[in-house]
Amino acid sequence: MNQYFDNFQPRMLMAVALAGLIGEFSFELYAWLVSPLLFGVALQPANLVIALTDMFTGVKLGYGAAFVVHFTIGALGFGLFTYLVRLLMPTKTLVAGLVAGGALWFVAQGMLAPLVGRTFMMGFGTYTQSSFVGHVGMTLIMSYLISVFLSVRAPHSQANSQANSGLTAD
Repeated sequence: MNQYFDNFQPRMLMAVALAGLIGEFSFELYAWLVSPLLFGVALQPANLVIALTDMFTGVKLGYGAAFVVHFTIGALGFGLFTYLVRLLMPTKTLVAGLVAGGALWFVAQGMLAPLVGRTFMMGFGTYTQSSFVGHVGMTLIMSYLISVFLSVRAPHSQANSQANSGLTAD
């Protein structure tokens, strides 16, 4: 596990940020385009951000600003959370994605939604079911991409390791 903390460097941060960005973008595509076809509802987590911001600060965010807040939290925060879950199970990429997505889904639907006056897990209706698919799908993508991005060696690293092992062609 220390190998992940020892490698806490710009390359790792870029891998997490890029995987988070792609995963969150995928979540938004699902939320707006696929979810209405599968479940009959578009996911709009920005509404939860609006309610939480108003509750805790008294500030009423517009929908666009709340969308940007959720997108940023999703891309950076959820990407980092997925990476941290992967630290606990580094060889279990898909399991890490499932665990991270399930946890984020529970926080959104089981804790934050009731905090703003909605029912627990919003009654397990179609919105909550679609939210599960969206969160787990997003973190599966993030976990997989983090694994791929961290396994790719930089060209100069390959050249250096070949030079150090005496395998370079002269």
